[in-house]
Amino acid sequence: MDWIHPRTSSTGSPEAPQPQHPLQKLRDSRSGWAAPTAASHATILFVARVLMVSSEAAPLAKTGGLADVVGSLPYYLRSYGDEAAVVIPRYGSIDLKTSRRVYDSMPVFLGATSYDTVIYQAPSEFPVYLVDCPTLFAGTRKDYYGEAGLDYPDNHIRFAVFARAAIGVARHLFRTDVIHCHDWQAGLLPVYLKTTFSTDPTFAGVKTLFTIHNLGYQGLFPKSAMADVALAPSVYRPDRMEFFGRIAYIKGGIAYADALNTVSPSYAREIQTPEYGFGLDGALRARADVLTGILNGVDYRQWSPDVDVLIPALYSAEDLSGKRVCKQQLVIESGFPPEAMARPLLGIVSRLTRQKGADILADAAEAILAEDTFIVALGAGEPEYEEFFRNVASRNPGRVSLRLGFDNPLAHRIEAGSDMFLMPSRYEPCGLNQIYSLRYGTVPVVRATGGLDDTIDEGTGFKFQEYSGLALADAVRSAVRAFGDREGWEAMMRRGMKQDFSWKASAAAYSSLYGSLMGRHESFSRSKILIS
Repeated sequence: MDWIHPRTSSTGSPEAPQPQHPLQKLRDSRSGWAAPTAASHATILFVARVLMVSSEAAPLAKTGGLADVVGSLPYYLRSYGDEAAVVIPRYGSIDLKTSRRVYDSMPVFLGATSYDTVIYQAPSEFPVYLVDCPTLFAGTRKDYYGEAGLDYPDNHIRFAVFARAAIGVARHLFRTDVIHCHDWQAGLLPVYLKTTFSTDPTFAGVKTLFTIHNLGYQGLFPKSAMADVALAPSVYRPDRMEFFGRIAYIKGGIAYADALNTVSPSYAREIQTPEYGFGLDGALRARADVLTGILNGVDYRQWSPDVDVLIPALYSAEDLSGKRVCKQQLVIESGFPPEAMARPLLGIVSRLTRQKGADILADAAEAILAEDTFIVALGAGEPEYEEFFRNVASRNPGRVSLRLGFDNPLAHRIEAGSDMFLMPSRYEPCGLNQIYSLRYGTVPVVRATGGLDDTIDEGTGFKFQEYSGLALADAVRSAVRAFGDREGWEAMMRRGMKQDFSWKASAAAYSSLYGSLMGRHESFSRSKILIS
């Protein structure tokens, strides 16, 4: 068998050494891959180098689940021998004091216009590269994508520069087998690789994976933006990036990436239908042969009641006594009377938007409260729903507690102290809070869509199909009746707490997908390790 030597740069010089995973001790510094010793039984591992390109990664930059995925998945991929690095923009909120400059000047040219970028590496368990371009991502900008409810007018340029800089990272700092692009903000990268850089030997054989975390956010810009970001005219076609007279960055990822995935199996099916496809269902059906769904994992190092430092008392499926302490503290904090301890306490941690079901929650609120329940809610979102829930709280003092905004410690206390958790989403690509709720023994009440449908069953929670306030209220009534049977309720709590939605299975699925992209059905590739 032939073991291929380490990849060289386009100039022919060997790649600079990179931090190695323990499995790669089989590499020999002079001859590349060291042939393994013969064994009667052997396991083939497909070891990939993966560069994740994302607009967010926890804990540096986060607005939602995307950041949690990109901030966790690389760590867990190491268990399967894969090396992963991350590249994100350096927003003004990211302090560079603890980061080191690793590339002094990486100019990005979009046509005749040049943008100066510098690359930093943040301290992390895996390489995290920061694209620093203050005029586009820091300076006077206070947020990631826009302010006062309006997108930044140059977002098309910002994320084009980011995509090109990420390609520069792959060229100069982290040679990769797979570039894993997340959501529309990274959608141009596969486009550039298949057009501008299609003959560049540096990227020969490099594959792209495009992950759709939420199809509702598409990166839509006028056709005139193509000139600003140096896109070839050939991409303006209905089967490429054209979208009802505009261009869609997410459609670029869909059309040009080598493989596609979403963050749950059900959502992968749903987005191929007109109801959930946001006008892109045809484009997704056309690529159904390379579209899969991989459920997001949860980092139980942070979200588990037996280790959570942010809750009043620890507990587990074997000993639930701490959960009562957590409920008692949440009741006091929320200003509820002592009798709330005997009634269902419903928790909500959510954006107050139509996607998250704020409209049917508003329709059902009075019916839910009529069941002698208490509600504690944390979130922010569309002004009309913020105002509605303010009014509900003011009309029901001592029954409804509302905190507008985001407060991570409070989110943990709500998960630990509530009896039930409401997620009545119109659509939900994956969802994480229902998975957190299972582990905290907080029984989910969810709409059967996307990842909610994939993670909750009749033994661990309550689901409803029709998107309406009536259906939500009926599901809550069923949960309230079940709450009256304490023995049965605790059995349901324990079943949920024993579910395992850790990153282990999700990372294994991604590792397998990377291997497939790299040609795992070939007899041997340079990225396989054969171990006994």
